[in-house]
Amino acid sequence: MGVLSNLEPNNVFSYFEQLCSVPHGSGNTKQISDLCVAFAKEHGLRYRQDEVNNVVIWKDGSAGYESAEPIILQGHIDMVCAKTDDCAKDMAKEGLDVRTDGKTVWAEKTSLGGDDGIAVAMVMAILADDALPHPPIEAVFTVDEEVGMDGAVALDCSDLKAKRLLNIDSEEEGVFTVSCAGGVRMDSVMPGTQKPLSGETGYSVTISGLLGGHSGVEIDKGRGSANYLMGRTLYMAMEAVPGLRVADIRGGEADNVISRDCTAQVAVPAARAEAFEAFIRGFEATLQNEYAIGDPGLTLTAAHAELSAALDAETTERTLHVLFALPQGVQEMSLDFPGLVQTSLNLGMIAMQPDGLHFTYSVRSSIASQKEMLRRKLRSVVEYAGGSVSERGDYPNWQYRKDSAFRELVQGAYRDLNGRDARIDATHGGLECGLFISKIPGLDALSLGPDLKDIHSVRERLDVASTARVYALVCEILRRSK
Repeated sequence: MGVLSNLEPNNVFSYFEQLCSVPHGSGNTKQISDLCVAFAKEHGLRYRQDEVNNVVIWKDGSAGYESAEPIILQGHIDMVCAKTDDCAKDMAKEGLDVRTDGKTVWAEKTSLGGDDGIAVAMVMAILADDALPHPPIEAVFTVDEEVGMDGAVALDCSDLKAKRLLNIDSEEEGVFTVSCAGGVRMDSVMPGTQKPLSGETGYSVTISGLLGGHSGVEIDKGRGSANYLMGRTLYMAMEAVPGLRVADIRGGEADNVISRDCTAQVAVPAARAEAFEAFIRGFEATLQNEYAIGDPGLTLTAAHAELSAALDAETTERTLHVLFALPQGVQEMSLDFPGLVQTSLNLGMIAMQPDGLHFTYSVRSSIASQKEMLRRKLRSVVEYAGGSVSERGDYPNWQYRKDSAFRELVQGAYRDLNGRDARIDATHGGLECGLFISKIPGLDALSLGPDLKDIHSVRERLDVASTARVYALVCEILRRSK
């Protein structure tokens, strides 16, 4: 029996556990895509699997619903892979170790992938249920949503007939998302080659203990970015200890994750080693004071390290000026939706390579012109300093639709099941709805989902009771779509 076999709805959690049993990090989706295809074959359903591993499954309307307007049920099959420092699991080759206490579901020492595996599990349970009244269903499972919505970008929508889309990729029950930010990934390189040291003292500098989180959902929580703070730390250290040279900087789990830890290796003139150590101790107190509320576990340490080479002082200075000058976090708040982040960026990943320092920003905004502004700002700083910038995963924002018959149907179903209205909201996180709307003229979309906490992190938790309620809501939406 499965670990989740005693949870209800049993069919949803059974499929979720199957999905968790195979690796499915972004860029590693062939196995889970094939699992979805095998499911379609088992149930005699028409399907299409494309070259990037997207899967579309069709099911005709049930008795009495044959001529009803079809509906798209959509989720993504990739997940963000995060694990604890002491976890030996190879998430590129192994499935997750799911656990439950009957109230929540999590994965032992790793992220859970409830974003968005629970959506796929719900849709599979619906497709397998021949007793459920429903209109014609077009189930769309996309890949690589977490790294730029590449699956939705590549998806051919020409054989999709529905004009209604229910996206199950939100993380708060009772909140219907009707608008989202657009985004783009910006990959930058500051060139530089390592040169031998000449008597300097080597150090390994580590920033750790941060909470991290999703850069679309938690960017406004006052949490520190270890990658950004490392750039700031080393820039300030360079000013305090002239002659500092950077050998390595490495941190981040994914472009759209606020980094929890970052490690750098630096060399300082031997005569200034004590001054460097004193600076690190003092600056740790500075950062701990700044993040006492948002990230109380922050630590900054320096330990001696054996180094043989590093960037020269001039290249180090140019590189650290760039890291210090570039922004991080919330840039503008929305006036249309009070409390909603309108524009932000996140320094998600950074790593020294043989040709120099590589780093990636995830840029988001619900205003196209502000997304463009941040693109230009990043380019202006990096390219002026001699670096290069490339872009990928550009996706459009999803503009709020004032009149929506589909939203009224979903709101009515929620009201009747729960005795209250759901909250209509927008999100700073990226959703694939904007891409579907750009490809299917007249598409009316809405996103919902069960309670998920701390997605993209090892603290991720899926609420069991909320999952049951949201599944019941989706089934009721289908019943009303006659």
